[in-house]
Amino acid sequence: MRLLLYRDIVASVFFVALAFLSLFFFIDFVDELESVGKNGKTVWDAVLTTVLEMPGRLYDLFPIAVLIGTIYSLARMAQASEFTILRTSGLGPGRALRLLAVLGAAFGLLTFVVGDYLAPASERQSVSLKARASGGLTLGGAGAWLKERRSTPEGERNYSVNVAGANEKGELKGIRIFEFDVDGRLLSRTQARLGRVSDEGVWTLFDAEVARWPAAGGPGLTLVKLEKDASMQWSSTLTAQVVSAAVLPVSTMTTLELWRYSAHLSEQEQASQDQQIRFWRKALYPLACLVMVALALPFAYLHARSGGISFKVFGGIMLGISFVLLNNLSGYIGVLRGVTPWVAAATPSLLYLLMSMAAFAWLVRYR
Repeated sequence: MRLLLYRDIVASVFFVALAFLSLFFFIDFVDELESVGKNGKTVWDAVLTTVLEMPGRLYDLFPIAVLIGTIYSLARMAQASEFTILRTSGLGPGRALRLLAVLGAAFGLLTFVVGDYLAPASERQSVSLKARASGGLTLGGAGAWLKERRSTPEGERNYSVNVAGANEKGELKGIRIFEFDVDGRLLSRTQARLGRVSDEGVWTLFDAEVARWPAAGGPGLTLVKLEKDASMQWSSTLTAQVVSAAVLPVSTMTTLELWRYSAHLSEQEQASQDQQIRFWRKALYPLACLVMVALALPFAYLHARSGGISFKVFGGIMLGISFVLLNNLSGYIGVLRGVTPWVAAATPSLLYLLMSMAAFAWLVRYR
């Protein structure tokens, strides 16, 4: 019984996932073709970039594939009276719910592995490939800003660091470091054409220029010292992981890296609500597979004349789209309203889980 149910649902889910990936591969490939021939980019580069984006697509689409595939499998079994036979053979509502919960947990584990290991690694390779093809990674607007506050022998210092982008070798471009005292007075400004950051937070700056302003109350208040150095080092608590989180897209970060980055922003008294919601959404996203199989279970208890398989699959698609929309909308609402991050991230899943359990209980009792 368990093997029959699992084999049918797994086959349907992976078929739907493959169909989604094929569709998005075609769309993404056509989009990449527009840049072929620019900066030496070839068709092979477009194919490779598209392939590297597929794990991220799978991570985003897999819960919906779980919903549609499970609905299709259960609806087909109900229409062929297979599910009725299973029910008369001892598959009660409680046991059916437990069996699907185990399967949903397995799907959730797969989603976690793809989202925390495969997708971030492939996304980094995709970003690196695009950077090599375009001559570097350029950040829009004012670039990426990082802040640091630490104590020095001269007193407490605040640092604001701006990075314009990165080149194809992974080196940072257009670095500016502003140093302020505890009263907010500018003490120094360091500019560098290129730079590298180590895992310990040591910045190696190339073609650097340092402008120093004297401290308030000191001699020579009108003098500004300029220093130039072909290579210099600057020690900081801003490690390579923190800089990567600020420069690279969010899709390249694992759950742990998102937590570390949000914790860093909180320690530096920066706005971290958005990053905290992103962390909780990513941490709770695998549980969406449990919600999806719970949403699909009521469809098995609908009689065949209640609607054909195509109608039920269409309903599943609408449910999946509404879940994705609400999941994304809850993040924006959480940022705008200052909602507790984990509440904003968990609300859509809890809402749809309650809705599915209510529908399941009603169908079991009255149908």
